[in-house]
Amino acid sequence: MLVAKVGLDGHDRGVKVVARMLRDAGFEVVYLGLRQTPDTVADAAAHEDVDVVGLSMHSGGHLTLAPAVVEALRRRGLQVPVVLGGIVPARDVPALLQAGVREVLNPGASEQAVVEAVRSAMSDGPGRPQALGGAGAVHEP
Repeated sequence: MLVAKVGLDGHDRGVKVVARMLRDAGFEVVYLGLRQTPDTVADAAAHEDVDVVGLSMHSGGHLTLAPAVVEALRRRGLQVPVVLGGIVPARDVPALLQAGVREVLNPGASEQAVVEAVRSAMSDGPGRPQALGGAGAVHEP
């Protein structure tokens, strides 16, 4: 899987912890680092042939940037599920799910919730909504 910080968000401690959690759970994780664009994420996802893209957002740009990543993936013919974690108000979750984000994890989500969200996104297959909660699931601490 690939994890990245999109936009101008410079807070990367959480995404590094999540990458370590996923590695410890047996996932191969590629961390792209800070200040990526939707296109650099999609290009890397294609190059690395990933099964899931994980985005971490704390800057308030989630309603613009997460759908832009989904769209960039689709333009490249990739049906890779996108899992979003970070500061996301509950009122924004339906719009994100409608835009193609598969799962939304809030700050403080447990290691088990993070791993479960990624495994669920992978097992549902490309383009299919996440089974928990209909079109996606929100995992809170």
